[in-house]
Amino acid sequence: MTRDAAAPGSLRALLRDALADPAATWSLGGYGAGATFRRDAGEPADPLDDGRLGLATRRGAIAFAGGAELRGEAELRGEAGLPGGAGDPAGLRPVAYETALGDAAWSHAVALCRPAGACAGAGHRLVTELGPDREAARPQDRDGVLFCLGLGLAQARACVRVRAPASLRALRAACGRPDGLLLWPRLGLMAGTVVVTAGPHRVEVAPGGDAGGPRADLHETLLRLGRTHAATAPIPAGWVPVAHLHPPHPVTREAGGGLAFDARRHAAFQALLARWGDPGLVALKRRVLAGDPVPQPATRFGRAAVRVARAQRRLAAGG
Repeated sequence: MTRDAAAPGSLRALLRDALADPAATWSLGGYGAGATFRRDAGEPADPLDDGRLGLATRRGAIAFAGGAELRGEAELRGEAGLPGGAGDPAGLRPVAYETALGDAAWSHAVALCRPAGACAGAGHRLVTELGPDREAARPQDRDGVLFCLGLGLAQARACVRVRAPASLRALRAACGRPDGLLLWPRLGLMAGTVVVTAGPHRVEVAPGGDAGGPRADLHETLLRLGRTHAATAPIPAGWVPVAHLHPPHPVTREAGGGLAFDARRHAAFQALLARWGDPGLVALKRRVLAGDPVPQPATRFGRAAVRVARAQRRLAAGG
């Protein structure tokens, strides 16, 4: 894809570089329902033609709005003289974090967050016709008709885009009713495309999908909890994650069952953590990695940072 002049360390550079990496995975939506975009190495992927930052493949698409949405909280604060933590009313704030999985493993991600106030009105609970999908990633899809499924996500809309007359009739008959969960298993038969949007950002995929490619997911049990994110994610107060970037993990399992540790991948995410992570958690983790004695942290996020640091020390040392 064409590289722009994004400043190193900026949000635009983060997204641009991750979009260029076929090993990165993206998800957009809410807790219990959303869409995942990924592509295979060597799979054709075209940049978008309308100024948005994103990619389109035969199997799906991802698009991030340009302009102020991609300048990031710190840049906007310095530019507009905003107080710390204020950010831009509609902008994205990256939050990098690691999650402990027991005492020997961990996951990592960069949550892309919007202010909670900017998400107001997303939680529709009725099937609603939205009209032609003028913001579709590909020009040839922009005459398809978009329907919000009314799943009640706090930060996103789960929609379907269809053209077939029978599909249009079925969805229009459901409008005004809370039938999104009933419609979800039928979306594949409607020859529709699942479109998950969070403000001006979106992922487009075929219904269902597989673990190795783009897919749409709905977990009714999680959806009914009404949460905006997992309790293990250290999202700052007043912010809501609308998308996640999952860079490739440094630990992979080899054919013989052993674990392989990729120091390059590990260093790449640690740089993201230092730039976009919680400063207190980053400092705590550095103390553990340096071998300093650390008392038991009072918060679950602090305790997780300690477990992650110890697991990474063991693995990097070959243990």
